[in-house]
Amino acid sequence: MKIDKVIIDHIKMPLVHPFETSFGRMVEKDFLVIQMYSGEYIGYGESVALPDPTYTEETTGTISYMLDQFLIPLLFRNTINHPDDITTIFAPIRRNNMAKAALEGAVWDLHSKQKGISLATALGGSRKEIDVGVSIGIEKSIEDLLGKVEQFLHEGYKKIKVKIKPDYDIEPLQKIRERFGYNIPLMADANSAYTLQDTNKLQKLDPLKLLMIEQPLGFDDIVDHAKLQKQLTTPICLDESINSAEDARKAIELGSCQIINIKIGRVGGLSEAKKIHDLCAKNNIPVWCGGMLEGGIGRAHNIAITSLANFTIAGDTSASNRYWHEDIIYPEVVLSKPGTIQVPAAPGIGYELKGDSIKKYRISRKIYEN
Repeated sequence: MKIDKVIIDHIKMPLVHPFETSFGRMVEKDFLVIQMYSGEYIGYGESVALPDPTYTEETTGTISYMLDQFLIPLLFRNTINHPDDITTIFAPIRRNNMAKAALEGAVWDLHSKQKGISLATALGGSRKEIDVGVSIGIEKSIEDLLGKVEQFLHEGYKKIKVKIKPDYDIEPLQKIRERFGYNIPLMADANSAYTLQDTNKLQKLDPLKLLMIEQPLGFDDIVDHAKLQKQLTTPICLDESINSAEDARKAIELGSCQIINIKIGRVGGLSEAKKIHDLCAKNNIPVWCGGMLEGGIGRAHNIAITSLANFTIAGDTSASNRYWHEDIIYPEVVLSKPGTIQVPAAPGIGYELKGDSIKKYRISRKIYEN
């Protein structure tokens, strides 16, 4: 495969509802949409970084710079026999995983279309449909939170994830259990808002029988998480700490977690995501696919990777209308039945780019020709 042209659209879309976590509140998201051309085929990719360097050090701006100055030139200088080659091609560039993943996702889409198979099949996935959950941000009131939980349970979502932070943790989760019982699949996501000094507080979550508490401690830590996991009965899930299969190996060996959240952008692309999946499967560590408020292309990549066998916990890939007034793909991502999304069988990601939406929300466009 030789890449002939890359088009990058910088777009900004308003969220249906503001989304708040321990590190900030978002009302809109700007991101990059990649169109990659090779002969008669077009592959689609998406950057998933947040506008500010709060989740990781990457932003939409840094990704744009890395694509322009380093990654697209490297892509143009090389012939690609398989998408896994991208890992080697981009190896001289350290980190910048979300920038790499934006291009690598488009390469995987191209590869799948050239082979005439779905992206899920190309990755080795076998599921025809996936179970999905929903992520709820920090709400203005407990009643607002309970209202959203009720709505999403009615819609059939298979997992309820609630963002927490100090002073917004035990009470909201207790109220959910009091109203909806202990049979609903409930988890908490801390986004690194706690330290080991909060161990006693985190232990108070154990009676709530949560599926997991995600990334309670430092965003780059695996040592303190191992200490904390020994003092909790609630499984710890690592997110921000896992940027590669090597990170996952060390965390598993240390006992830092019992579950791992795989985000394609965070780990540098689909190839690395698959490596982490395979490693976790060998070590009986279940995985699930986290969300980054993706547009439709990123959402499609999440659906494809979740078709792999060890994604045994419902992910964050909810329907398009959960976050967007209109998505950038057609058809939009919808629930095929309550709490379930069908895995597309068409070649590639199985969705097409919606040009009108791209034009409506576009801030700028860059075209690179080889």
